[in-house]
Amino acid sequence: MFELVVLVAQSAAVFFLAAWLSTGFIENVVHPDLNETFTNQVLTMERMREEYPEAYEVVAHRRIENPAMQRFLFKLIVCWEGIATLTLWAGVVSLILAIIGVVDPASARAIGVLGVLFFTATWAGFLIVGNWFCYWFCHEGAQNTHYQMTLWGMATIILLVIA
Repeated sequence: MFELVVLVAQSAAVFFLAAWLSTGFIENVVHPDLNETFTNQVLTMERMREEYPEAYEVVAHRRIENPAMQRFLFKLIVCWEGIATLTLWAGVVSLILAIIGVVDPASARAIGVLGVLFFTATWAGFLIVGNWFCYWFCHEGAQNTHYQMTLWGMATIILLVIA
């Protein structure tokens, strides 16, 4: 009975991540300007230039001003999110199939861990790249969200691996 309840909890945990990332992915596909604008602001360091001009001058060489490169990077991010989203859903399906005895629970957990790793890597990647572009100066809300998503993903990986 305990194994079954753990599988249900693991399925739910991976489902929550899949649902959350699906929403963001769909928004980025249907309404790309919502996120692309802020992504470009980070890449150009626009807010930092306006609000912290002295600090900006020290790191201004890092900015990416080329609109074609900005679009490419945003599309790359959206493609990565799509792969992570699909892998999360594969984990959800596998875990549900493990609950009903169709798939080996260890294999289902492995697929779930892979999806959650992609989820976590998304947000850790934003933290790392954002750090390069000094986004803590003017995009604290995004940075905070990225930290929370990274921690959520790590906690879910732990749930999948320890049980």
